[in-house]
Amino acid sequence: MDYISSKEAAEKWQVSLRQVQRLLSKGRVPGAKKYGPAWMIPANAEKPSDPRRRRDLTNQALSSDLIRLIEATSLPMPGNDPDSILGRVKDERAALQYKAEIAYLRGDFVTAYGCYQATEGDPAARLRASLVGIAALVSLGDYSAYRELEASLIHYREAYLGSELALVAELALTSLAVAVAAPGLVPDWLREGDFQAFPIQMNPSFLLYMRAKYLLYIGQYAAALAVAQSVLAFGLRGKGISFPEIYLQLICALSCHCLGHSDKAGHLLLNTMRITLPHGFITPFAEHLSDFGGLIEQALNLEFPQYLDTVTAQWQETVKHWISFHNQFTEDHITTILSLREYHLAQLVARRIPYAVIAGQFNISLGRLKNIMLEIYEKLGISNRDELAAHVLMLK
Repeated sequence: MDYISSKEAAEKWQVSLRQVQRLLSKGRVPGAKKYGPAWMIPANAEKPSDPRRRRDLTNQALSSDLIRLIEATSLPMPGNDPDSILGRVKDERAALQYKAEIAYLRGDFVTAYGCYQATEGDPAARLRASLVGIAALVSLGDYSAYRELEASLIHYREAYLGSELALVAELALTSLAVAVAAPGLVPDWLREGDFQAFPIQMNPSFLLYMRAKYLLYIGQYAAALAVAQSVLAFGLRGKGISFPEIYLQLICALSCHCLGHSDKAGHLLLNTMRITLPHGFITPFAEHLSDFGGLIEQALNLEFPQYLDTVTAQWQETVKHWISFHNQFTEDHITTILSLREYHLAQLVARRIPYAVIAGQFNISLGRLKNIMLEIYEKLGISNRDELAAHVLMLK
């Protein structure tokens, strides 16, 4: 066999002599032999591939796979039969994602989380399912399982920095801050509404839903309404049922309610119910039951009385879990100081909803509400709404 020197190998492979020596010292050149200080390299040896290049190609392949899956699962479900989407999509992973979303909307959180678990070993499917997986775990109150999911997302965010994989992981992690009413902990990109880092295929409707909900939580109701209405006007309305659209319609209704337009809010609520409740999609209303201060119950009594007890029961079961996650996530145990009723009042006041509107929601006098708030301020050792927002919404 013919051999060449390290210098000759460097010229042949068009790399530095130091790079050749590094490859030799790591045993990455098959057949190379060392004689004293010199190396003899087989003349036909190929330059070893750069593992960083292989890693980049792997990252690109995973990112492309994830984007394809997001596109495949961003189609609306048929309005007359959402379950039929499960048989229409060709990708089994896409069908699993839709199954998770449908189960979540119906309050079957065990099945929804089970769909996330079924993605083990498939990074793209696992990242895609992480959003609904987090929501399901919060509703189940399983903080231990959430920490495992969170650790996985943090790994993807750090190991694949700058890729779509990291962006989806970041989005899922951010969703919890929004979901558990801790807008003060959201990242700058959501606070500023800057989505330039996210490719267009990554379901912009969901990104804008999160932006609208953030605005709602910090008391910018008109802005939240404008964002939600814009997405619905130019989005998927009329083409079927989509997960983001359901929640965007509720954002519109809740924004109107907070702005004092109760009739408009009630009308929007009923429209959303007519689209979703015939299919058993109760979760969005259970999640927001206390936010509307009786308006959801009124709408249910008016047209869907058969769902009133189911929605109320789900709210009673899950609200304690959402508050527990708020406490864990923010390291703030405010609900050990305040009663559940006081906490709900504090949230509304912190979001600068007018006292008159809140008093009407809870069917109490304005004077009684003011007295309750004085008691809350005293319990928390604060004196105004700004300090309350720092406690309840983590806003500084």
